[in-house]
Amino acid sequence: MKRYNRLLQRYGLAVLLLGAVSACQVKRPDAVLSDAQMEDVLYDYHLAKALGDGMPPSENYKRVLYVEAVFRKHGITQAQFDSSMVWFSRNPGVLSEIYENVTARLKAEKADVEDLLALREGKPRTSEPGDSVDVWFGQRLYRLTGMPLANKVTFSLPSDSNFQDRDTLRWQVRFLFSGSAFDSVSAPVMSLSLRYESDSVVSALRQIRRAGEYSITLQGETLGRLKEVDGFVYYPGNDGRTLLLDRISLMRYHCTDTLASAAADTLETVPEKPAGKPGVEPAKADEVKKPEPEKKVDSAPRMRPKPSSSSVGQPQKFEPRPAARVDLEKSEKKAR
Repeated sequence: MKRYNRLLQRYGLAVLLLGAVSACQVKRPDAVLSDAQMEDVLYDYHLAKALGDGMPPSENYKRVLYVEAVFRKHGITQAQFDSSMVWFSRNPGVLSEIYENVTARLKAEKADVEDLLALREGKPRTSEPGDSVDVWFGQRLYRLTGMPLANKVTFSLPSDSNFQDRDTLRWQVRFLFSGSAFDSVSAPVMSLSLRYESDSVVSALRQIRRAGEYSITLQGETLGRLKEVDGFVYYPGNDGRTLLLDRISLMRYHCTDTLASAAADTLETVPEKPAGKPGVEPAKADEVKKPEPEKKVDSAPRMRPKPSSSSVGQPQKFEPRPAARVDLEKSEKKAR
């Protein structure tokens, strides 16, 4: 996609330069393409050049094949294209109008160009924005037999601008097969991994013993920006059965809550402690308690007065009796 953006910038600048140059238009030779033909050829030509950019050295021959395919599509030769470009370069006003139309078509069909680039690189186009989005880009049905080239399904999904920090990814697959449950040796395995730009990896592995729908859910709470989502299903196929995979989805959920953050440190002035005995913390001023006044305790016992007819319905008074009188009454009772 970066190459596509550079392509638009490059030829947008070419349009400005060509528009600034003035030259007298001469008669067009018969071998030169018309304006409409040249516009179609240049549109496909620059798409082919964009597809050829960045190819590994071992596949450089594909750049030539892409351009030759454009010439075959429009029924022209390399020499006819070159001679037409010479004439149009001498007439920059006409070429400028053609490149304006080509640039407008490239911008209008940006989504199709992204699909072509993604198809060439084996990667999906930019995912849809929003929460709860299925970002699966592969087939919806696979058939595995356990034989080489038919015993696994792998995928690699690069992150894009619509991914956010702390996204949750949930990969779900339905496994269909006949016969009894798999043992631990012949059972298929599904795996999902989240790779972050900090080189951290969160992964999970699950073994499939019985037919049904299985899923793996992963999330990196504080690992930062997601870089890539990888996954695979591997089927050893030791018992010769055929395994079908369908109802495949890879859901992306944006996190709506917020992480609790620690309070910022504050500078506080600590009051100096008054000098005191070592090992003994002085009491604070507001914690010092004044000694309570001593309560006078009356050691003489109090006797309950006998109720009288005059005291009925009136509050009774309790009067203490002297301790000496109580002792005298006790001695008289003992003498009797």
